[in-house]
Amino acid sequence: MLPPLENGLISNPPSDGLPVLIVLHGPMSTPGRIGNALRALGHSLDIRRPVFGEALPETLDGYAGAVMFGGPNSANDKDTFIRREIDWLAVPLKEQRPYLGICLGAQMLAKHLGARVSPHPQGRGEIGYYPIRPTDAGLRLCSHWPDHVYHWHREGFELPAGTELLAEGGDFPVQAFRTGHSFGLQFHPDVTNAMMHRWTTRGHDRIQNTPGARTRCEHFAGRALYDAAERAWLCAFLDKWLHRPLPAQEDASTSIVSLAAE
Repeated sequence: MLPPLENGLISNPPSDGLPVLIVLHGPMSTPGRIGNALRALGHSLDIRRPVFGEALPETLDGYAGAVMFGGPNSANDKDTFIRREIDWLAVPLKEQRPYLGICLGAQMLAKHLGARVSPHPQGRGEIGYYPIRPTDAGLRLCSHWPDHVYHWHREGFELPAGTELLAEGGDFPVQAFRTGHSFGLQFHPDVTNAMMHRWTTRGHDRIQNTPGARTRCEHFAGRALYDAAERAWLCAFLDKWLHRPLPAQEDASTSIVSLAAE
């Protein structure tokens, strides 16, 4: 059981000392709530920004795990740093070390595993809070999932072959998946209140011009309704992801349905 929450963070964290590799994609990007929760769990953060030429480590020996965050880019972009990040994902997969991809980081993992990443066929996006549904595999991993989670994306991805679907949605069916110790989340449990203010201000045009996007007012109304559950789920997930045995992944032939991001 997790220690009690204090101001949204875990109190009395263990001090195992291993850093977590953090991969960010912009000069103003931060690890947000995930960074706060990892520090509260006793981990320092090694922050790298490959977009500015910073290299990723050749091995995750000496790291507790790695988190690759979202950004304005697409996993289909031809930029050198995007291709290098996608190729680098062979490291956590080969070494069977904990990896967590958030939004773009999840799309990169899907692409590395051979799945298609693409926009919604009708140009729809998920910007704001939207419902998700955990699968049986997702419930075995975490018994309580939030009803709604925060999104900011206009691309989705197919479920990679051989992986396990953990949560599904509407316009973008694949919301969370797993292969071994690597996980991809299409949504953004990392978003703090300050980040939401910044994103909805700087991204105002994207909100207005994306079919299916929630209004700025709806973002903050949704936060009041859904954020506590998403925060509690994140803390439980991160603790299990890094520190506790995970339930075995079922055979893909019996547990996985390949869903396109339609």
